[in-house]
Amino acid sequence: MNPLRIGSLFGALLLLTACVTINIYFPSAQAEEAAREMVQDILGKDGDTQVDENKESALQQSPPLYVRMGEGVLNFLIPSAHAAAPDFKVNTPKIRKIQARMKKRNASLKPFYAKGAIGFTRDALVKIRNASAIPLKQRSKIKKTVAAENADRNALYRAIADANGHPEWLPDVRNTYAGIWIEEAGRGWWYQNAKGQWKQR
Repeated sequence: MNPLRIGSLFGALLLLTACVTINIYFPSAQAEEAAREMVQDILGKDGDTQVDENKESALQQSPPLYVRMGEGVLNFLIPSAHAAAPDFKVNTPKIRKIQARMKKRNASLKPFYAKGAIGFTRDALVKIRNASAIPLKQRSKIKKTVAAENADRNALYRAIADANGHPEWLPDVRNTYAGIWIEEAGRGWWYQNAKGQWKQR
């Protein structure tokens, strides 16, 4: 066989292996984009969904011939690879219900975020940090509301990982949301840093 063809075949096999291997890693950029959209929806923020034109143009450029050939081999040999691609914007009935509850509940929590009574924790949950900022008559109700919020947050992160067929991604999903909640927090809201110390936006 022609050495050049052998080299091309070997290269295609390497590309095939690389494509299959990549799918097992947690795609942070995609997860962050989806998490930001969901958090903005829950918190009632419009957000900035514009895409940089230069980046979009670069993404739309036609890939080199050898890449297209490798994709063809991949599609032929492993047709399920694309079906298994992660989708962090997955919209299952379970996720929609959780998101709807969290969005509705946010109206009750938002005043207490602003007062500093409640803050975002480093593990993507919420916590009462200053009970004295909550009127005595409301403390019991707010505690239950915080508990319900945390139950839904835990359920949301697990549902996203499960919907992608990678339950082992749960810690990564949680860490992604932890950062996005803090980034999207309102001015003056409180959050925990990596050491668990309370900081104000």
